[in-house]
Amino acid sequence: MSRLELSPGSVPQLARHARLRFDQNRQHWVLLVPERVMTPDEICVEILQACDGQETVAGLTALFERKYVAEPGVIAREVLALLQDLADRGYLIDREAA
Repeated sequence: MSRLELSPGSVPQLARHARLRFDQNRQHWVLLVPERVMTPDEICVEILQACDGQETVAGLTALFERKYVAEPGVIAREVLALLQDLADRGYLIDREAA
């Protein structure tokens, strides 16, 4: 199986077996994946919530560049790195490639 390589034109969405849910008992968001419960930080949750299969990585980056202040290129690198890590683990797919 080849590695999914995300790019600015990729349209990320959670894989079928990955679910982002608010855990009432713990009072925070969790990412449920096979045999794991991950606890993403607030910004990661925001990014995952935006991965609805409608917006490109470039669009997500632009959204967060408007919301947060950082040196040029930092947000783009960080968003892509996070999404690529999740794709490498099999938790994200590229809707355009599917």
